[in-house]
Amino acid sequence: MAGISVTLEGDNIQLAFQKGEQSTAVVMDPHAARSLVRAVSQLLSAIGEGGEDSGDMPEELVDVTSQTIDVGMDEHGMAVVALQAGMMPPFLLRLKDDEARHIANSLLEILNSPRDVRVSHGDH
Repeated sequence: MAGISVTLEGDNIQLAFQKGEQSTAVVMDPHAARSLVRAVSQLLSAIGEGGEDSGDMPEELVDVTSQTIDVGMDEHGMAVVALQAGMMPPFLLRLKDDEARHIANSLLEILNSPRDVRVSHGDH
């Protein structure tokens, strides 16, 4: 069974994962930790798992601020998107095949719609 622990390392936060014999730890400053919390919260909301605490953090849209958005694959053949948004530090999104297909198809559907239709349905 996988385990996750969060501890303080001075003024930084350590996030450690352990599964079986393997373990990984990440130490981040408070700004990076807040960005991680926001990103995880947004991902949970996207899959309908916002939970009762989701009202504590205001939903905010952030613009992509990176010069490029890199799309590639990780060592396991999973789709990876690298970008920076708003004040968050650059981050990577690893997507399962069905998630990547859903995003690609949804974006194509949006981009193939006339601009006036997109504006009138902008709340979707």
